[in-house]
Amino acid sequence: MPQFDVSSVGFYVLDILGRPVSRIPEGGRADYIEEIRMTVAGTAGATGMDCAILGLKTRAVTTLGTDDMGDWFLAKLQKYGLETSLVRRDGSVQTSSTILPVRPNGERPALHVPGTAAVFEVADSDLDAALDATVVHVGGTGLLKRFDGEPTVRLLQRAKELGRITTFDLIQATPETWKLVEPCLPYIDYFVPSIDEAGEMAHDRDPARVGAFFKARGVKNCFLTLGAAGVHVSPQHGEDFHLPAFDVKVFDTTGCGDSFTAGIIVGIVKGWDLKQSARFASAVAAKVAMGLGSDGKLVSFDDTIAAMNSLPVKTSKVQAA
Repeated sequence: MPQFDVSSVGFYVLDILGRPVSRIPEGGRADYIEEIRMTVAGTAGATGMDCAILGLKTRAVTTLGTDDMGDWFLAKLQKYGLETSLVRRDGSVQTSSTILPVRPNGERPALHVPGTAAVFEVADSDLDAALDATVVHVGGTGLLKRFDGEPTVRLLQRAKELGRITTFDLIQATPETWKLVEPCLPYIDYFVPSIDEAGEMAHDRDPARVGAFFKARGVKNCFLTLGAAGVHVSPQHGEDFHLPAFDVKVFDTTGCGDSFTAGIIVGIVKGWDLKQSARFASAVAAKVAMGLGSDGKLVSFDDTIAAMNSLPVKTSKVQAA
């Protein structure tokens, strides 16, 4: 029996966010905004944090710098309840960090320093401990220079040999990213990208065709997040289906996709069917979108269940492309 519910492996980044930002002041001038936060973020970091907030026993597997930002980050992970014995420290680069000026509509351009993301790897001696979880989530392919490619494939292969359930997401997909992702696909049980990321690799924007593209190459279940249009699910068994997004006031879209993945992982651990899992995951993402940063207004499992059962849903399907 695995020790953890989920092991979240890969890209962890410190986000420094401010909102609302409608322009960058000229010269050395200053504008006044309403809110600034530092948060745990990243395709593995935010997902792991949100899993912990939602009550899962979560292990963090990543690399941080030995700088002040790394100290803050490690303390924050521990405050959320993540187990951090496999969070390694590297003094050769700074902790991976991003500045996010969040626009009034919730969109967020980014200024990013790759830092420790580029040197992250899972040592052979850490491999089985990193996989000691019911669900193994790998997040960040495309930015994990040392871990991308064969090391990621090897970790996913070993996870399946151990009987683990695998979830997977990437970041900043380009045509070149496809070369890194394609060998991973046969070992992915739940693929949870945005339609933008997935469409970039599939050279298509139709969710049904994109889902079929990845399933034909080995993925078992494909969840395509569509932003305001909700989610398109292409399951291993049965027909594709779409669920609308919850109708909430969006403060910040940072981490919404990562939090959706956390919701799917909760559903896996609890043994829910795909529709129930996707509905809960949509509520998780809605709670995150209602605040600033990758946790937003997400506070607990029970609060999210209440939101799922009370928030209005969008009544018309927004076009994804």
